[in-house]
Amino acid sequence: MSVQTAYDKARAEGRAALVGYLPAGFPTYDGAVEAARTMVDAGCDVIEIGLPYSDPMMDGPTIQDAVHQALVGGIRVADVFRTVEAVAATGVPTLVMTYWNPVDHYGVDAFARDLASAGGAGLITPDLTPEEGGAWLEASDAHGLDRVFLVALSSTDERIEKITGVCRGFVYAASLMGVTGARSAVDTGAPRLVERTRAIIDKGGADLPVGLGLGVGSGAQAAEVAGFADGVIVGSAFIRRLLDAPDLASGLAGVRALTAELAEGVRAGR
Repeated sequence: MSVQTAYDKARAEGRAALVGYLPAGFPTYDGAVEAARTMVDAGCDVIEIGLPYSDPMMDGPTIQDAVHQALVGGIRVADVFRTVEAVAATGVPTLVMTYWNPVDHYGVDAFARDLASAGGAGLITPDLTPEEGGAWLEASDAHGLDRVFLVALSSTDERIEKITGVCRGFVYAASLMGVTGARSAVDTGAPRLVERTRAIIDKGGADLPVGLGLGVGSGAQAAEVAGFADGVIVGSAFIRRLLDAPDLASGLAGVRALTAELAEGVRAGR
């Protein structure tokens, strides 16, 4: 199933899609796979697998802690592809979220080839601009992968038009100015950002979903975001359930409970 198909399926059911994020290798390689499968089983429509990076400049302390654990545990790019393969086997579209440097270092076409071979749906690239993404645009076309770029509260209409023009799968709307992390409230500018992005997509005649991320951590917040966005993206809240747990079994139970709460929220928001 493609990312677009997952969003379309959720829309046909009268709800937003639930997108869950976890870094590969956290809390261990096997633990990450188990956690992602738990998220799928409990209601996630799309999974993002983070590629651990030594300088996660856009990530808040929760994701930084998880990424640090993964790197200390010896996670490598090959393990990320193995994680994608294991999660994609559930039938849920699985994306990799990564800073650009590891992809560039690996080789853009080789990375795209190996991601596609693992059953991955595409890449989310938070620090890559369309102007600098020529090699990725070519590789993603060659290997049939989705490419998800980010729009932000500070993006002009002209910038949003350029970004959405090269997106495939969905557009990632970052609702916060600053680093990632669950918040007590959804940023008040978020609905306007989604509205502006959707209007520009519609003007171009495309049918591209808009998912909103950065800050969602509860069923109530998921319901709020589901009221105006096509997808609700959650990361730090899942990681926190694993970080705070005394053991993996307890962490997985926490992840399952949170996923169920969020899945209920995306249905209540429409």
